[in-house]
Amino acid sequence: MKDYYATLGVPRDAEPDDIKRAFRRLARETHPDANPGEEARFREIAEAYEVLSDPARRAAYDRGDQFDVSSLFSNLGGIDDLLRTFFGGGFGPSGGTRVRGTDILVAVSVSLEEAAVGVDREVSFRAPITCESCEGSGAAEGHHPVTCERCGGQGAVRVARRTVFGDVSAISTCDACGGAGTVIEDPCPICAGSGLVDDIRSVTVQIPPGIGDGVRLRLAGRGGGAERGAPAGDLYVELSIESDPRWRREGDDLVHAVSIGLSEAVFGTTISIPVIEEGEVPLDIPAATAHGTVLRLRGRGMPRLRRRGRGDLLVEIGIAIPESLSAEAEEALRAYAVAQSESPSGSRRRWRRGGN
Repeated sequence: MKDYYATLGVPRDAEPDDIKRAFRRLARETHPDANPGEEARFREIAEAYEVLSDPARRAAYDRGDQFDVSSLFSNLGGIDDLLRTFFGGGFGPSGGTRVRGTDILVAVSVSLEEAAVGVDREVSFRAPITCESCEGSGAAEGHHPVTCERCGGQGAVRVARRTVFGDVSAISTCDACGGAGTVIEDPCPICAGSGLVDDIRSVTVQIPPGIGDGVRLRLAGRGGGAERGAPAGDLYVELSIESDPRWRREGDDLVHAVSIGLSEAVFGTTISIPVIEEGEVPLDIPAATAHGTVLRLRGRGMPRLRRRGRGDLLVEIGIAIPESLSAEAEEALRAYAVAQSESPSGSRRRWRRGGN
């Protein structure tokens, strides 16, 4: 016995809505009009759905009863009628297939500070746009598209097709109008009847606060135009965040590295650090701060994208070792070493970088 659950990719305890969703997805992927060569798989999927979508048939199938497969679609005008109950009459708005506009990808870079506050950025790109001469109708001035006589304006026609499963009645895109439902008898000389011209288009993109590097924003319907009223494509904006010497970004946190002197690490000090959106602010470094200490300033990092709150600012403390010492500084440091029972070796001249 065929495993109808495996055919639809659902578990044996699947809910009716899960079965319906699985069939809808698989039917789009395997419909013979859009995917030649998938007839056999499409038939299996339709058969599995007809069994599992009916409570009585499903119960009988689960008990192991046999089915007369040829009778499964007797209450419909064929498999195509089954599809129309799901997709409203085929794959196009009027039963035909209308090709949507092309998707466009543009790259935009913003500074780290712009990414923190959000910014509007105008992007320009070349794409098909509506022809101004005919206002997208495709017809020459003083003329209009006329209803297609072959399909009566539906964009699709019913045709009898002979397949490996016998003769079936199917809905196909009208070959006279290409699914538009209208034909152009006097085409526009500017766009040659397509209703589109290739030109530069500008779109303002709203970049939200907290956006990350490599994120793609999708602007539905803002990409390339489509012929004869079909939906426009989408515009995808890929963001790159420029590096900033003041901060290193780690998720929503920012990291700022700073160096302090040996005496400042021992006795403590107050330094000035950059905080995004605030400018320079003072920061107290406590006494006895070790090299590599990280001080955390909560809520002073990047905004969380489309969420409340912010990340933290992490201040990495490094202790700067001087490359050279004056005679007085060397004497003081050696006195400190004696007081601490330390035994430094070498002389200032040998230690100084580049000395001879």
